[in-house]
Amino acid sequence: MSVELPLWRALTGYRVLTMLYAIGLCASAYSHFVRPWVAVAYYALLVVWTLATLPRVRNAASCTKAFLAADLTVALLGVLLTPLADNHERIAGGGPTLPSIWTAGSVLAFALKGGWRWAAVASTGVAAANLVERGHPARDTVHNVILVWVASIAIGYVVEVARASERTLARALEIEAATRERERLARDIHDGVLQVLAMVQRRGAVIGGEAAELGRLAGEQEVALRTLVSGALVPVSRVARDAAGAVVHAVEEPDDEGPVDLRSLLASYACARVSLAEPGAPVELPGPAARELAAAVGAALDNVRRHAGDGARAWILVEDEPDEIVVTVRDDGPGIPEGRLAQAEGEGRLGVAQSIRGRLRDLGGSAELVSVPGQGTEVELKVPKNVKAGRR
Repeated sequence: MSVELPLWRALTGYRVLTMLYAIGLCASAYSHFVRPWVAVAYYALLVVWTLATLPRVRNAASCTKAFLAADLTVALLGVLLTPLADNHERIAGGGPTLPSIWTAGSVLAFALKGGWRWAAVASTGVAAANLVERGHPARDTVHNVILVWVASIAIGYVVEVARASERTLARALEIEAATRERERLARDIHDGVLQVLAMVQRRGAVIGGEAAELGRLAGEQEVALRTLVSGALVPVSRVARDAAGAVVHAVEEPDDEGPVDLRSLLASYACARVSLAEPGAPVELPGPAARELAAAVGAALDNVRRHAGDGARAWILVEDEPDEIVVTVRDDGPGIPEGRLAQAEGEGRLGVAQSIRGRLRDLGGSAELVSVPGQGTEVELKVPKNVKAGRR
């Protein structure tokens, strides 16, 4: 049950009780009215309106803006008709208005529907009507106005906090239910599918030939499935070609400036021949910086596939240092001959210069490449944690 429903039910009872209270005040002072027929006509309207609109104050959905405006109009009408029905001495002596405390019900409806801002607007209207009815700002009038003002604004604020808490709780319960279902599926998959894929990979490597290729594919699917069921949800990735001509895996992410967990962007690179080692806690960077760093890692892996061959293995190591994020990409390929990078730049092939070093330079970081012929290549990418989200 929504936390608001008890408040709406209380408001329904309040309107009925205060209507009866206002009628009782009129009956007890009927002989003092100078125009009692005005009071009787207004109370007849008040009774019909209160009883007819009870369904309107059962919940926020049925309590529309048009109803709130009409309800406040009925309350203000009663306040402004008081000098016409009652005598001046009773009004000057602090006598009640025709609707009396029923007026507060209209203001509380504004508070429950729209929060403290709506309550402040409605309270201001009631305050103005009371000052016009009294003719001057007497102490009791000011006291009552401030009381209604403070009470309605406080209730409106409490309603806003309750709604926010209810949304947070609903989201937490939704996440908890999804997590439990995911854990159940992960257990089922681990006990069945992952074990079969691992067995196919091992047997294929032993048999060789076409079975070895089948085993390799099974190994890649095992890694991808294990990443899906054991880690966070990984955004869908797509293959794209950057400005330098390198093929990279660009991860689809919302175009915002909020922090992004770098691990989720790099998880899509993990496969049978690419191992990913990462911290257990989120590695957060501003969205654009994280995506640029992930694209640089993709470019480095593309160089491994292109120059070291499809049989080469690669390792990605993510380190969360106090002041910077360090990502190292290492492979077991033949390495890069001395002078080969300078020759490639002279020939106009700028994969390393632009796809890797250029990206890190724009982020205020650095990219160091170490390669020994016959011993593979290591690319160390560093990005400061205080990199500006919009820096290019």
